[in-house]
Amino acid sequence: MKKIALIVAGGSGSRMKYSVPKQFIELQGIPLLFHTFMAFHRNDPAFEFILVLPDKEIVTWERLCRKHQFSIDHKITSGGITRFHSVKNGLDLIKEEGIVFIHDGVRPLVSSQTIEKCYQMAKNKGNAVPVIPPSESVREVSNGKNQAVDRNKYYLVQTPQTFLVSQIKQAYQQDYRENFTDDASVIENSGTEIFLVTGNRENIKITWPEDLFLAEVLIEIEHN
Repeated sequence: MKKIALIVAGGSGSRMKYSVPKQFIELQGIPLLFHTFMAFHRNDPAFEFILVLPDKEIVTWERLCRKHQFSIDHKITSGGITRFHSVKNGLDLIKEEGIVFIHDGVRPLVSSQTIEKCYQMAKNKGNAVPVIPPSESVREVSNGKNQAVDRNKYYLVQTPQTFLVSQIKQAYQQDYRENFTDDASVIENSGTEIFLVTGNRENIKITWPEDLFLAEVLIEIEHN
């Protein structure tokens, strides 16, 4: 079945304290976003790619591709005012049935095992969401008070959130809601059951400067 990686890269470098958007920060001498592409390409060279970028960053991306001779074929579309609208723009480029992996551009360390687990679950059940259990205690805060909760009832959600194309495209016909924090919440609101698979703990989302340092170390270990 056709595999499409829909990579959403709409972030900025503000919390990273960099002058460039975080998806363009270099890791091991190449832009972070290249590593994200390569994680899927290593899993299966037949992957098709769609990249969603802020409109103003497309020229920068094309310049970086020329500079680094980046040769993985992909389509590009502009992002929207929210992640929901950005994903919808990317989905609009998919015209055939298949499995679409919707992935954060700044998660360069997704493992091939996680990608494969997502593929198999989505092929069999229609969707797959990678998760990991929290390793620390969890407290719930409400109305100015807090209380301990059973962390065994909770999971931390990662990407790629993976779906049959027809299923997720149908879900994205809904109007946007503020509680649509990820793709799973969109499809769940349409009445579809979500299926979980175990992700990989190093599949971190690069958000803070220390995340970048950790990613450098993990990539170095991976290449040795």
